[in-house]
Amino acid sequence: MTAECVTVYITAADEGEARKLAETLVQERLAACANILGPINSIYWWDGGVQNGAEVALMLKTRKTLFEKLKKRAVELHSYDCPCITAWDIAAGHQPYLDWISVETHGVK
Repeated sequence: MTAECVTVYITAADEGEARKLAETLVQERLAACANILGPINSIYWWDGGVQNGAEVALMLKTRKTLFEKLKKRAVELHSYDCPCITAWDIAAGHQPYLDWISVETHGVK
């Protein structure tokens, strides 16, 4: 049942938004699990200058084939005009955990 898996990294405006994203994406089975990493300080270029702001980081684990659906749903839910949503391939891992990701997202096509 093992599928190729990815870790999806999303930044959110605050913990409430991160929790909403996490709970919705897991409930809809687009991700097997989510980790809310807590406050981070982000420095980025936006609106013609360097910005500095507090955000909350979120990491989700899913099947690679679900990334586009997960990304689309996250954009719908997100408060930002241009949210950070990236995916990193999971090159290796504890096989029972990788199998669990596949099982918990299996019903989504």
